Amino acid sequence: VQLQASGGGLVQAGDSLRLSCAASGRTFSIYNVGWFRQPPGKEREFVSAITWSGGNTYYADFVKGRFSISRNNAKNTVYLQMDSLKPEDTAVYYCAAGRMIGRNELYTENSYDYWGQGTQVTVSS
Repeated sequence: VQLQASGGGLVQAGDSLRLSCAASGRTFSIYNVGWFRQPPGKEREFVSAITWSGGNTYYADFVKGRFSISRNNAKNTVYLQMDSLKPEDTAVYYCAAGRMIGRNELYTENSYDYWGQGTQVTVSS
């Protein structure tokens, strides 16, 4: 699976962005997908995940109520809708895909087999 993350940019606090993770290669619909981010000078952290069917979604506490993950398997794409952005959301955002991931493992980057190249999100105050 090859993943391409896009949709990042420079926005002001309170604005919205929608990130996309487009997949090519193997059957994307059987993969769980996660979004992670790496703020400047910090380690990469979990943001959100969605199971292969789209039936279950998971969020880090710091994005609950502001971010929403969804997928369109017909388009081989997973989306991360980010609303009410804050300066602390500034980071490089990565999408990742993996197959056999338990619910508690979705939060861990080592659980994923494939990674996109990242897209920069910068939120100014």
